Amino acid sequence: MSDIDRLIKLQRESDTEHAELAGLVGEKHREQWKRWREAAEAVQTAITEAAGEDENRYELEARVKKAARHPELEG
Repeated sequence: MSDIDRLIKLQRESDTEHAELAGLVGEKHREQWKRWREAAEAVQTAITEAAGEDENRYELEARVKKAARHPELEG
């Protein structure tokens, strides 16, 4: 699995955890929010590490999010 594929996978996992928040309240919402936050932190850390000094971190993040959320645009 390439670095970009790994980043896309992490972003999709984060997006899935975020979507699971819909309709939850109370303790279930807090627990799911924690899972989403941890997934979001993991993808942010991985993007920062992958960008290093050679690539603009924000451009890489935008590419990852676009590819994760709109795979039909990849070609």
